[in-house]
Amino acid sequence: MFDILWICLTYCIGSVPFGLVFAKTFCRIDPRTAGSGNVGATNVARLCGKAWGAATLACDLLKGTIPVFIAMQYSTSELVWTLTALAAILGHLYSCFLGFKGGKAVATSIGVLIPLAFWQLLIAVCICLFLIWRSGFVSLGSLALVTSMPILLALSGKFSLLPLSLIILALVFWSHRENIRRLAKGEEKTWVKK
Repeated sequence: MFDILWICLTYCIGSVPFGLVFAKTFCRIDPRTAGSGNVGATNVARLCGKAWGAATLACDLLKGTIPVFIAMQYSTSELVWTLTALAAILGHLYSCFLGFKGGKAVATSIGVLIPLAFWQLLIAVCICLFLIWRSGFVSLGSLALVTSMPILLALSGKFSLLPLSLIILALVFWSHRENIRRLAKGEEKTWVKK
């Protein structure tokens, strides 16, 4: 019973739209109607500056990391860990506070993987950052990150995390479908562009 309550609470935590809270409170801007229309860190950084973008990124990471870390302390069930991770991600994607709309879940996905597969994630983040540095496209780096995770997990023998990583891959690709279309057409904005 506690597992179910924890997973539901994690969904609510994942639903907290920190980017919207920061942008509206401190910049008087609604990121849903400005920039890319997304409540995530990249759009908040474009609209409010790097500091608020970094704050959004940190909070979106932590709302994935902390619930999974706590689940790993009280439960030995990898199923509970996985469902907790998915609850945080789905909360960010389909926030109960935003009419079941939300962000693109990259930061929260990274957050849930920190306690589960830190070293594999570190390599994936390096790949992501390299691609962002070379191309200027956060979306391209994000897609590379979630694509590389299942491969890195398989190579390191963490097969129990493969289902979670493949679900994350599918969810992030779905949330980036418009970005993928823009990348294909050469219309995607770089992270520094307004």
